[in-house]
Amino acid sequence: MKQSIKNFKKYTFLLEQLVKKEIKLKYRNSFLGVFWTLLEPFLTMLVLAFVFGNLINKDLDYVPVYILSGRLLYTFFSNSTKAATKSIRRNSAMIKKVYVPKYIYPLSAILANYVMFLISLIVLVLTALFIRVPIDYHILLIFIPLGLLFVLALGVGMILATMSVFFRDLEYLWGVALMLIMYTCAIFYDPARLIGDGREWIFKINPLYAVIANFRNCINGRPLDSYYLVFALLFSFGTLFIGTFAFYKNQDKFILNI
Repeated sequence: MKQSIKNFKKYTFLLEQLVKKEIKLKYRNSFLGVFWTLLEPFLTMLVLAFVFGNLINKDLDYVPVYILSGRLLYTFFSNSTKAATKSIRRNSAMIKKVYVPKYIYPLSAILANYVMFLISLIVLVLTALFIRVPIDYHILLIFIPLGLLFVLALGVGMILATMSVFFRDLEYLWGVALMLIMYTCAIFYDPARLIGDGREWIFKINPLYAVIANFRNCINGRPLDSYYLVFALLFSFGTLFIGTFAFYKNQDKFILNI
């Protein structure tokens, strides 16, 4: 354990540079640059709030914040896991030439997206202030769903990064899976009102929805849902353990398949 921590500290500078590189590449030749991280979710929220707020969310309080919170968390999970899926093959030239712990690549891809996600939360804060969402002490617990979101993305990302080296089509299959995950995250509708009794299990088995639900609870002044908290905690760290183990066991085979 001590050796692993010492080895991680040794490559901290490289990790920092890779994160900066990921962010710069994302906004290279972009006129708006990082500002688009704020503008894009805001514009999307306006469209979704206008359409779905009038059609299926008439009784839902603070629709813009409800939609924006789900949209931001899902977008981070989607972008970060897709980036992690490509991370090993995209850095194949460096892997073949220089020794670097290979977990640095999916980790840096997810960290870069996490930094941009945290910046995008500025839009959520401003929107909540503008429509006067009542904030209380529950907001102090928001670091819990935010932390679980990162762990969940990292665990899934490590699994995908490992599998995609051997199964190239996984990148496209994961894109289809993300579409299914999106519709079971209740980004723009309230499942209790729209789905009805008897079918809530669809959301209860989605760890990302569990994180989103508790994130919304923190914003809306409600306590964390104990079921969603325990489920997200177990699933996130369980996935991280499985992903790390699988990555470690197969990393020596990467160079033969990239």
